[in-house]
Amino acid sequence: MTSPTPNTLVTSLSEVLLHHGWMLTTAESCTGGLIAAACTDLAGSSQWFERGFVTYSNEAKHEALGVSNALLESHGAVSEAVAQAMALGALRHSAAQVSVAVTGIAGPTGGSADKPVGTVWMAWAMPSDAGPTLGAQAAWVKTECQHFSGDRAQVRQATLVHALSTLIELLSPKDTPSSIVS
Repeated sequence: MTSPTPNTLVTSLSEVLLHHGWMLTTAESCTGGLIAAACTDLAGSSQWFERGFVTYSNEAKHEALGVSNALLESHGAVSEAVAQAMALGALRHSAAQVSVAVTGIAGPTGGSADKPVGTVWMAWAMPSDAGPTLGAQAAWVKTECQHFSGDRAQVRQATLVHALSTLIELLSPKDTPSSIVS
């Protein structure tokens, strides 16, 4: 079975977001804006895509998304805690109701024994009422770590596909925010 193409995923995602009247924001590190680019490749995406943050450096994560320096120092940029903080920060700094965040090591260098090349942390967040404001915490945040193989381009592409596929699954009618708290 072949994996879905980004265009197919974005079309499905747009239908779900439009059905609910929700806007999406992205916070990307290792993908460098690929998720936002895939979303905006679809004509009419301004109806459901609010903005994308490309926060490659720790300083950018802190300044644009409010990720604390202490969190970055204690957990490292490629961590569950930072992915979650990025997803929540993207919601706080936008008018969107749904966010996806990715941070990882695309390679070919930069990996370690604990975090090898291909390690990617992802987070998806949404406030409880999917309204325009967000308090201190989202109603639900789902985080996940994946280990992708391949070269830099393949890791980034796999991250894009997985992030969008999971978001569609989370927002589909069969799931409700209360059933996906992690």
